[in-house]
Amino acid sequence: MKKLIIAISLGLLFTGLAAAQVARGGTLYVATKTTDIKSSTGFFATKRGTLNYGDRVTVLQVNGKWVEVRSATGSLSGWTAVANLSAKQVVAGSGTSASSSEVALAGKGFNQEVEDVYKSKGDLDYADVDRTEALTVNEADLYRFLDEGKLTMGDQ
Repeated sequence: MKKLIIAISLGLLFTGLAAAQVARGGTLYVATKTTDIKSSTGFFATKRGTLNYGDRVTVLQVNGKWVEVRSATGSLSGWTAVANLSAKQVVAGSGTSASSSEVALAGKGFNQEVEDVYKSKGDLDYADVDRTEALTVNEADLYRFLDEGKLTMGDQ
């Protein structure tokens, strides 16, 4: 349990360091498999397009945990969460030796060595994590759930 807390703390530290490097005119890279680029901040903002792991973007402005970016080609601009981006250049692989999820995790510092350390520490069962990651909910159903439950939508 102590090691899990340390791992989470380190993850938050690195996220904080990446967020601190976000500045107008700076260059960042997509650090997730894909990220939606939206018309404004907020989960339910209109989707303008999608960027892929490793895509380079230029920061146009920062608004809290949201960053307005322009793609390297200049064909797409909009907002995404800063957590989807990295100041460190990441390179997407061909997919023949690692899945896109593994490549994305490696870009955030999770690699075979780290995985081996976790495995050597005991009988960890990730079946529940795998089942949770496999769950999907479409945006319309999620919006209806929030609306019917009179839940706040967070940033808009």
